[in-house]
Formats: sequence, C-alpha cells, structure tokens
Amino acid sequence: MENRIAMHVSRVTILINFLLAALKLLAGLLARSGAMVSDAVHSASDVFSTVIVIFGVKAAGKDSDREHPYGHERMECVAAIVLAAVLLFTGLLIGREGIRRILSQEDLPVPGLLALIAAAVSIVVKEGMYHYTRRAADRIRSDALRADAWHHRSDALSSVGALAGIAGARLGFPILDPVASLLICLMIGKAAYDIFRDAVRKMVDERCDEETERAIRNQALKHEGVLVDSLLTRRFGNRIYVEMEIAVDGSMSLNSAHAIAENVHDDIEAAFPDVKHIMIHVNPVPPSA
Repeated sequence: MENRIAMHVSRVTILINFLLAALKLLAGLLARSGAMVSDAVHSASDVFSTVIVIFGVKAAGKDSDREHPYGHERMECVAAIVLAAVLLFTGLLIGREGIRRILSQEDLPVPGLLALIAAAVSIVVKEGMYHYTRRAADRIRSDALRADAWHHRSDALSSVGALAGIAGARLGFPILDPVASLLICLMIGKAAYDIFRDAVRKMVDERCDEETERAIRNQALKHEGVLVDSLLTRRFGNRIYVEMEIAVDGSMSLNSAHAIAENVHDDIEAAFPDVKHIMIHVNPVPPSA
C-alpha cells in the first residue's frame, strides 16, 4: 500500500516536472531570461531527484533478511542524502552562471513577458505539488518523499526569485535577472542543507523528541499497576525503536507479568504507528512498595 502511493506520486511528479521544465526552458530562451533558464534547469533536476526517491522507497520497503535483520528503512535516508547532493550541485551551477553574467561586460537583455508568465505558472504548480507530495509523505511516513516535497517547495521559491528578477529587469534594471539566479542558488542550497541535516539525524540513532517519549511513557502508565523504570528510544530511518523497563507487582506469577508486558507492547504499537519494534523488560516491585 505505502509503495503504491509513493510510486503513484512519483509518476505524477516526473510527468509534471518534465512538462514544467520544457515550458520554462522554452520561455527562457524565447524571452531571453537567464533566470528562467536557470529555473528550468532546477525543474529538470527534479525529474532525476524523483528517480532517486523511487529507488529509496523501493529499497526501504524490502522485508528484513539475513543480512539486514532490522530492515532497510535507512535506505530512504540514503536517498534523501543523495537528493540533497543533487540539489546542491544544481544550485552551484545556477549560481556560477549568475555570477558570470553579472561580472561579464556584455549587455544584459531585457526578458520578455513570456518569462514572467512562465514564472507565475511555475509558482502555482510547484506549490501545489509541494502540498500534494507532503500529504502523501506524511500519510506513509516517507522521508524520501518528504525530501522530494521540499524540492518542490524550493522550486516554487526559486520561481518567486525568478519572477522578481524578471519583473525588475523589465522595469529597467536588467542586472536583476542574473541576480535572481543567485537568489535561486541560495534557496536551493538552503533546501539541500535542510534535507541533508534531517537525513543524517535519522541515520545516527537520534532519540525521539521529549513530547513523543512522554506520550509513550504515559501510554504504558495507563495500565493498572505498571510503573516505568526507564525508557530509551531511537530513530531508525523513518521508524522508531523503543526499549522500556516496566515494574509490576513482584508477587504475581511469571505468566501474569508477561501478559501485562504484552499488553503494554501491543498498546504502544497501536497508538504509535511509527514504532516498529519494542523491547520490554519487566522488573519486580516488592509487595511492600
């Protein structure tokens, strides 16, 4: 189910990005706008980035095997890191071209109205794609798809920069067109950094936030007679692993204590879909405590 949703979103994304990149490139060439050509390159890179997302989602969805007993969820983090690198490389190329045009002595052309229209269309389409992809990513808890959503948002923001630069150039300040390319470069770089930081954070077994840990602890405490001695959490890709020590009446039978631990285990997994595995150790509480 999750893979089908991700694949459908990815196919839609590839089609729209291809059409949008072609529109921007045509508009940029016909209207003589370097900012719009740069924006077209950004949209074209989205096609490649979505292919990376498809690879990451498919790899992460594989079942556990002998070599990977804990699953393959971290492959989505790997895909997100590769996507961040592609974004950064694209941004640097755009920035270099913007600097070259600013420093050159050549007369800067005034962009045509077609470039302005293409930028406006791009903003609307890419912002819509951001929300469409982000909803799907949240639904299936996919880091790679979430990174691709931010790629759409960065493209929308870069189109805002292109729109401003093109409009400024048409008002008599042609230098603003290549300046817009530099702005696009910075926006893409910021998006690449955010995606990279989030992926690395999930690769190094970072604990969950305090609010999530508090909610997990309170879920266990809902069971009568259960105390929580310790709680450890770690993120494994887009999933959560939990290690918990609970304390129950030490005079009860082993079967009864085990049944309580099983109930706590099942209750937490049902309440927190991101939790993939829970290890619960039972400690005895002396009858007098």
